[in-house]
Amino acid sequence: MNKKLLIIGFVWPEPKSSAAGSRMLQLIYFFKAQDYQITFATACAKSNNAFDLEQIGVDKIGIKLNDASFDEFILKLKPDVVLFDRFMSEEQFGWRVADQLPEALRILDTEDLHFLRKAREAAFKSNAKNENDFLISDTTKREIASMYRCDLSLIISEAEVQLLRQRFEISSDLLFYLPFLVETPSEASKIELPKYQDRAHFMTIGNFIHPPNYNALLYLKETIWPKIRQQLPKAELHNYGAYAPQKVSELHNEKEGFLIKGWAEDVNEVMQDSRMLLAPIRFGAGLKGKIFDALQNGTPLITTTFGAEGIMTPEIANGFICDSPDAFSEAAVKLYENETLWLDKQAKGFEILSTKFSKSHFETEFAARLSRLVQNYKRERQQNFIGQLLQHHSLQSTKYMGKWIEAKHKKP
Repeated sequence: MNKKLLIIGFVWPEPKSSAAGSRMLQLIYFFKAQDYQITFATACAKSNNAFDLEQIGVDKIGIKLNDASFDEFILKLKPDVVLFDRFMSEEQFGWRVADQLPEALRILDTEDLHFLRKAREAAFKSNAKNENDFLISDTTKREIASMYRCDLSLIISEAEVQLLRQRFEISSDLLFYLPFLVETPSEASKIELPKYQDRAHFMTIGNFIHPPNYNALLYLKETIWPKIRQQLPKAELHNYGAYAPQKVSELHNEKEGFLIKGWAEDVNEVMQDSRMLLAPIRFGAGLKGKIFDALQNGTPLITTTFGAEGIMTPEIANGFICDSPDAFSEAAVKLYENETLWLDKQAKGFEILSTKFSKSHFETEFAARLSRLVQNYKRERQQNFIGQLLQHHSLQSTKYMGKWIEAKHKKP
């Protein structure tokens, strides 16, 4: 009989709207390849952009917060592994899983480190030089506590693994580096990609309700794009992204060549139509899905240190890494106009994918780690004493608050 996996989602996956949605779908395909029977459950309302999980053989179910019906559901399902989508899902349902099925493995997919993203945003707004003074927060404590309560946490960026191990001294036994699981383009597919002369204009892409993306859009509009447009008066910047509010739509200006395109049905198509990607990300965490889309589609780019983190270095990049608006705009114009340089950066992008992000390598490593965990979870839990303390004490506040809310709802 197949092994069972329950994924408790923070939201329904939307791979065409966000990198988080793509990441979740990658994990689902991985577990399917390991012969897991998968159920996806979430308390979030379903959106029109949600991926149809049933078409790939994944059962889906809506669950309720602070409701004993979840206990009945999980006891009936009896999953071997429970995967929590972000620490907030573990906070809400982790104690119920531990109560009802203590032998089920508990895995946390952080997506990115929320506390790091918030610290960088706070540092940016305070005009601070780095995030160190903002790293210790309630979100930090909650997210790291969630990691300790789980048997394993999936970390998407090498930079975040380093931070967790060095700054917070979390054991490497509790962490597993698992970046985006993407395919490296074959030589045949590289040849079929549109050439330099067949591409035109600049682009950017990202969910508009994600704060780093909206901030980058404003930065482009107000500071960077006017500098580029001054030197390339016929160029356009096509801005793609899901959930564009009115304040984003109002940025559209055809005279300035600043075009709000909105939802992109096929990210590969718009990437291949564009000569370059602009990603002036000034805060954030994790790996940037738009950068990987550019790598796969042979689209050189200009980004910042935050955008490149965990992916590329100035020496090996599919473009340039620039943190000042003048350097950013100058590099964009230079790369846009120089076909030889453009081709060199495109080749560097393919090299990054093949040498640093081999899908088969990480899938093999993760499968091996998962197998060891299944066989030795009792011993590994014994070594995680802090996790035992948190299960014993601190989580009780969440547990009994949930029970109180549940009882309150039952009153006539």
